[in-house]
Amino acid sequence: MNDVSRAAAALRAGDLVAFPTETVYGLGADASNAEAVAKIFVAKGRPADHPLIVHLPHAAQLSRWAMDIPESAHRLADAFWPGPLTLILKRHPAVIDAITGGQDTVGLRVPNHPLALRLLNEFGGGVAAPSANRFGHVSPTTAAHVRDEFGAAVSIVLDGGPSDVGIESTILDLSSARPRILRPGMLDAAALADILGEMPAFGANAEAPRVSGSLESHYAPATPLRLVAPTELETTLRDALEAGLSVVVFAPGAASFVHAKLSWQASSMDPARYAHELYASLRRFDAMQRDLIVVAAPPVADAWCAVADRLRRAAAGGK
Repeated sequence: MNDVSRAAAALRAGDLVAFPTETVYGLGADASNAEAVAKIFVAKGRPADHPLIVHLPHAAQLSRWAMDIPESAHRLADAFWPGPLTLILKRHPAVIDAITGGQDTVGLRVPNHPLALRLLNEFGGGVAAPSANRFGHVSPTTAAHVRDEFGAAVSIVLDGGPSDVGIESTILDLSSARPRILRPGMLDAAALADILGEMPAFGANAEAPRVSGSLESHYAPATPLRLVAPTELETTLRDALEAGLSVVVFAPGAASFVHAKLSWQASSMDPARYAHELYASLRRFDAMQRDLIVVAAPPVADAWCAVADRLRRAAAGGK
């Protein structure tokens, strides 16, 4: 039996399996098995009302998990699945409450990773899979990150190499009248608007469902992280060093000065490359055991929206 077949058998048996996607590694369970899904919440320390995303082998399974599916959902699936887009739709009555956090909606996507698709097709059904890390921590983008996070607690970790995208999927709510982005990802509003025929709204309103990754503090390293404007970077660093702190800085270009307690890590000026490297970089900075991580805020531009969102939430964890 190969690794994918063992993983599919484990899912059928109600066990947890970690597997790669193009965004981050997921911690998966049979989405139709309430006892299996409960293991995700225990392993991650995840709040019970925080909904999960169900990963499907193909768009043909949409109707098993959702109802009153708008025509726009099919157009988006045709355009972007497999890919880093999660659609929020009205849940099918058969979907268990643990998946939805007790809401009347469900999040669905088809991941764009060959190993994930092999697993999903061999399993044959939906797999609930949040990121394979403790709740609120930095998401994993390699199998080694998953093993570092869970050790022997997750017995099967499929290794598909580093995740290509590196941050979580765009979440688009189609459960109400106007499409609304509830979590930005590297699939941006303009690309969605080309298919929708209208620009989606951005950000949660009072009626929006709860979704993964929407808490103020999330994706946070253990080391406090401070997000600063590039114009304030040198002042922030000098103040921290004068206070006796050891600092690692993540910013574009070369270091503007040298100090024994300062480590400078150059960041990419390309948003896709930055996203690909972000979580691995934060995990590496944690391993350096410095007192503070200082990150230069990215440009204010649509292409950087998802990266800025993850950094803002990571910084909130260090307050």
